[in-house]
Amino acid sequence: MARQLARGTGSFFKDCGCSRPTRCPHSYTIRFRNGLGKQVEESGFDTQDDAIERLTQIYAEKKRTALAVAADDLALGIAMTAGCGLRNGEARAVNVNNVVADDVYRVHEQVHSNTHRPAKLEHRKVGKFREVPLPRSVREAIERHEAKHGATREGYLPRGPSGYYTEPMERRRVRALFEKLSVVDGMGMYGFRHYFASNVLGSGIPITDVAEWMGHKSIEETYRTYRHLMPGSITKAARVLDAGLWDAA
Repeated sequence: MARQLARGTGSFFKDCGCSRPTRCPHSYTIRFRNGLGKQVEESGFDTQDDAIERLTQIYAEKKRTALAVAADDLALGIAMTAGCGLRNGEARAVNVNNVVADDVYRVHEQVHSNTHRPAKLEHRKVGKFREVPLPRSVREAIERHEAKHGATREGYLPRGPSGYYTEPMERRRVRALFEKLSVVDGMGMYGFRHYFASNVLGSGIPITDVAEWMGHKSIEETYRTYRHLMPGSITKAARVLDAGLWDAA
């Protein structure tokens, strides 16, 4: 049975027909869409972690390609969603004043999809915020954008005729971008947020931290969506506990 990762990323499976495929010795195969939209398979992965790592690598390559051809404002939005895990509306509200440390970005508003104006975050009261990791590459992207295009008096970067970079503008540019790239159906801006989750969870970052950074209402939401990215945790725990029991004996 195939295990599907975040939409647009791909899936991994065993084609052996064993009754307990997670415990049999056969290798995993991954399935994904390449840059031309063609379905591709690669096999020979010993563990689920190996398969997921390869799928994450492939998705990262797609992300880099998108960044290379996107307009500056859209490229910055992609960097904020993939590098900091922001929602689309939060990425449209990127603000130079939210860089509170070299490696910390403070998220406290979004550009609302209906009003096209800054609004409070989802699941947060007015004035409340969350802080997320700020990779050096994303911080430098913010700095380059400000140096090239300037910022509003309030510090906002991507902007349009009304002063803010809106969802309709984003949809048009994303559609044009992905038509140019000929990527798999369903790979949109939100897929880059899934890339963030895949990257950090696949690297062993605690799910409690990831849930906070992504602004989920509860950790159950994070667990339901991204449980498959931690396939090795049960096996690892069993080994640790087994070693401890033998030591005690």
